[in-house]
Amino acid sequence: MSRRVAVTRAAPENARTAERLQQRGAIPFLAPLLDIEHRDFDVDLNDVQALLFTSSNGAHAFARQSKARSTPVLAVGDATAETARALGFAEVRSANGDVASLAALAAHELDPGNGKLLHVGGAHVAGDLGGVLAKAGFAVERRIGYEAKAAARLPDAFAEPLDTVLFHSARAAEIFVRFGAPGSERTDAACLSAAVAAAAGKAVWARIIVAPAPREDALLIAALAH
Repeated sequence: MSRRVAVTRAAPENARTAERLQQRGAIPFLAPLLDIEHRDFDVDLNDVQALLFTSSNGAHAFARQSKARSTPVLAVGDATAETARALGFAEVRSANGDVASLAALAAHELDPGNGKLLHVGGAHVAGDLGGVLAKAGFAVERRIGYEAKAAARLPDAFAEPLDTVLFHSARAAEIFVRFGAPGSERTDAACLSAAVAAAAGKAVWARIIVAPAPREDALLIAALAH
């Protein structure tokens, strides 16, 4: 029987996740717990050797305000890298992991003497990308391109009988718990990382599944294998 899966990430990326679930034979339900609110920010690239995107929303935020596409991009994972390429960025490399992987990629591939790094992200960030890279000698500027705000109400999808709830972020899991985690004791929580699982673990679940790697393909495989 096809698994019924709630996708809690924000639009527009939740539609792509839903499509991937359908390709794997699951029945997706869009249940965004975060709403993306774009912010205006300084897109000056003077002395910037590379852009750092820790989410697809960061790539969208920059592309929304600037037509510059020639600055090299380092993306936290494959999904973010795919988004950057689709938006027209000419040179994109993926860290294929998490913030720590992105910092390691930047430290290996870039030279602190070639200019600063520009991290375009949200108002809420996981990890200390700038701090890690500063220790490696890089000058890092962080610009807030969007804010992921908690949904004002629980999405209607949670009234459906579900087998699994997908969590791509700890914030989404925290918001679900804040809403009372309806039906969680009968449902699996599939989490992108151990940190996300820790946030989801504040509710009682049938099972908590953690992706073996912080990538969406690994998350979907793990979620649907149970």
